[in-house]
Amino acid sequence: MPCRSVTLRRPAHAHGTLRRVNVTPNRPPDLVVFDCDGVLIDSERLAVTIDAQILAGLGWPLTEAEIVERFVGRSFTDMAADIENQLGQPLPAGWDTDWRRRYRETFDAELTAVEGVEAVLDALAGAGVPTCVASSTGHSGLAHTLGLTGLYDRFAGRVFSAADVTRGKPAPDLFLHAARTLGVPPARCVVVEDSPYGVAAARAAGMPAFGYCGGLTPAHRLEGPGTTVFAHMRELPALLGV
Repeated sequence: MPCRSVTLRRPAHAHGTLRRVNVTPNRPPDLVVFDCDGVLIDSERLAVTIDAQILAGLGWPLTEAEIVERFVGRSFTDMAADIENQLGQPLPAGWDTDWRRRYRETFDAELTAVEGVEAVLDALAGAGVPTCVASSTGHSGLAHTLGLTGLYDRFAGRVFSAADVTRGKPAPDLFLHAARTLGVPPARCVVVEDSPYGVAAARAAGMPAFGYCGGLTPAHRLEGPGTTVFAHMRELPALLGV
């Protein structure tokens, strides 16, 4: 399941001046770690309406904004645990079958890459800067959605999921696992994220974070130590020193 976001008006902060923390290294990083949903693929705008409908059917009606606040950037396992806690009982077996079906049908029909991200990946590849994906989504979901948008081959063999580690974001485990697997010291990695849970995980891993607020996460929820907030993907290569 992808991370959650909301189909609302484009936030005003995306067009204004953002406060940035300068964490650009003296040379380009040795590894750029990308979150997937909301950073590489524009899935969150599609997912939240389905989330709201399913949750209401389970007996926990939430607004789209509340779904963003509670769940964006978190794994499906964590979300399911929160639902059970709210309902005070276990979820019935197979409860998520319709949910997954509706995600797949909607994504198959409407999913696109985040605007400008392909040019970013081209620039990084041209500069010889390695990249990978580290997402709260499971491996099968990542293969499907990245494949739909034509991005999977760019990351083949370098796709990491919260299913690979014990603790998902905001714990640092996933980012540290990706860095360790690819043989890059954490201090030479940077993380591109669009959720507070993701930037918190990057900070805990000792990796500079680049918080993308050009989607629907407000800039103020991404700001913090060691974090550069940016609104347009076209800004990213220069911010990374490429």
